[in-house]
Amino acid sequence: MVVSASAQAGQLRILAFGDSLTAGAGVTAEDSLPAQLKRRLVADGFDIEMINAGVSGDTTAGGLARLDYTLSAGPVDMAIVELGANDMLTGVDPKKSRANLDQIISMLRSKGVTVMLAAMVSSANWGQAYKQDFDSIYPDLAKKHGVTMIPFFLEGVWGHPALLVDGVHPNAAGVARIVSKITPQIEKVLTSMGATRLASPK
Repeated sequence: MVVSASAQAGQLRILAFGDSLTAGAGVTAEDSLPAQLKRRLVADGFDIEMINAGVSGDTTAGGLARLDYTLSAGPVDMAIVELGANDMLTGVDPKKSRANLDQIISMLRSKGVTVMLAAMVSSANWGQAYKQDFDSIYPDLAKKHGVTMIPFFLEGVWGHPALLVDGVHPNAAGVARIVSKITPQIEKVLTSMGATRLASPK
């Protein structure tokens, strides 16, 4: 196992790379997913820097186009890739979405970044064939690249009006539920990277 220099030193830089769900549409900066996730990880004893690289309305193509620029700001140890929902909403060919995410993961891994892939699922609007092709993107790419997949990112939030700002984006409570769901997986990966807790979990 290769342990990054920053992991050995203690602090790790985590890149939250996604669309409006990452950027924090409809909530304050303090209630965005990267902010809430950082607070949870710090409370659990991890020394991390969280970078909010979410862009509202972004697609997998947009993410791929801006990845080099995003990484030019400095090295990162882990990237949580959360893209694809806007592709699905606009009916982008799943083959294109798959190819874009494939390249994003490959570029990150070529720079020594540990990748976690947040899965999306398609509505039935585009038909079952589209849904099957789209939904298979995430487990297929996770298996191909040997990366950890976070199951449906909005699981437990989607379809629950009390947890949504506008029927689509999570409110602060919705974000908190997502953070509670994904934190155990993230902490498991951080530990596998050589990160150590500064204190016992609270």
